Amino acid sequence: MDLLSFLYLPFLAGLILTGIHAYLGVHVVERGVIFVDLSLAQIAALGTTSAYLAGHDLHSPVTYFWSLGFTILGAAIFALTRVHRETRIPQEAIIGIVYAVSAAAAILAMSKAPEGTEHLKDMLVGNILTVSPGTIIKTAILYALVGIFHYIFRRRFLAVSMGQQIPNLKLWDFLFYTSFGFVVTSSVAIAGVLLVFSYLIVPSVAAMLFAQSIGKRLAIGWTMGAIVSALGILASFQYDLPTGATIVCTFGIALLLMAIVWAIRRPRFAA
Repeated sequence: MDLLSFLYLPFLAGLILTGIHAYLGVHVVERGVIFVDLSLAQIAALGTTSAYLAGHDLHSPVTYFWSLGFTILGAAIFALTRVHRETRIPQEAIIGIVYAVSAAAAILAMSKAPEGTEHLKDMLVGNILTVSPGTIIKTAILYALVGIFHYIFRRRFLAVSMGQQIPNLKLWDFLFYTSFGFVVTSSVAIAGVLLVFSYLIVPSVAAMLFAQSIGKRLAIGWTMGAIVSALGILASFQYDLPTGATIVCTFGIALLLMAIVWAIRRPRFAA
């Protein structure tokens, strides 16, 4: 019972992250912009770093809005570059450049700050084990609002992700990345850049091995995320390992096992 009382909050946080990121991951994979989450997460982390250097507490509302502002700016960049047809530059190149510059800028900024190394570590792998009930409630409410927004306009968002041409394409692309930015800003504060990326991409990629329809892929992704969250948190507690890094590695192991199962049973799935 003592173990459950200590670990249930991190597990709830993992479930919340799984719920929204597995869905968004379907869109990201369909768009072919696999590293957009990693890039937006790094931009959010840069916003947090900037607020910290400006003298604000890492967990203050002001710091959150700094991070959100940086992320919305990144969303605008990605929305504009996706539909720009005058060059042959792939959007993944823009995303990679933004990630690299954001990461380098954060490292430069924190090199002059006290406890800079520890802050950089938190940005990468987070500290989901110490998440508070208040943070979980606020995050769940925000993700629910984003989920409702996406459900109402699901046809338009799915059409854009599938590469279809619709009226006001730039606007809907910007709305997608902005709502994505709201999620990423909160997720990075809880779980760090690497874990947020894992929650977004790994369940979606694993689900694609076994299902084609959106509904089945979401079901597989949500199930995988819940199981991996529980196993990763438990392993980190039992063996005294960093929780975020442990969950990321558990995602990798789970994906490898699922890929082996898919390879063994491939004729059946093909049929």
